[in-house]
Amino acid sequence: MSKFKKGFAVLGLASAMLVAGPALAQDTGFYAGAHIGSSDLNGACDGFGAGVSCDEKDTAWKILGGYQFHKNWAVELGYANLGEASASAGAVSAKAEVTAWDLVAVGSLPLMDRLSAYGKLGMFKADTEVTSSVGVSDDDSETGFTFGLGVRYDFTRNLGVRAEWQRYQEVADDLDVDVLSVGVIWKF
Repeated sequence: MSKFKKGFAVLGLASAMLVAGPALAQDTGFYAGAHIGSSDLNGACDGFGAGVSCDEKDTAWKILGGYQFHKNWAVELGYANLGEASASAGAVSAKAEVTAWDLVAVGSLPLMDRLSAYGKLGMFKADTEVTSSVGVSDDDSETGFTFGLGVRYDFTRNLGVRAEWQRYQEVADDLDVDVLSVGVIWKF
């Protein structure tokens, strides 16, 4: 099955859950949040020879909105700055910066009274912008799969914190991005 068909299957599943959700709802509603953490652009430094300094790690951040349609199921839409990788050799330098939109289904499982574990699965659209000190630049846009795992602790009915790992698979040729982050969620 192609990436395109798999993407429509995931989005179709998320849409079906949105339609069926209100009949099952207990703890439902909209929420918004923000995350900050570190990213690892795996593969950005592959293939460089001796004498090239390369850094694949950077700061990442994300803003998101979601709808909880069942106590265990939600759907989220987010925008993320996944950071940049940079390389230099003498006076020549280059960097690749990645941003992405993602749409994910979120399934959660209560562990204790206010603590739950969750998993994410969905699609992303990433834009990678490469620039160099010698004036060479390139832009790439890819669509692919994203998935992740995390834990959430709810301080109140409306305010919670999350810690998560999320992978964006193949945002560019042979480039996966892993993000470890902490975030705040506000339920309306």
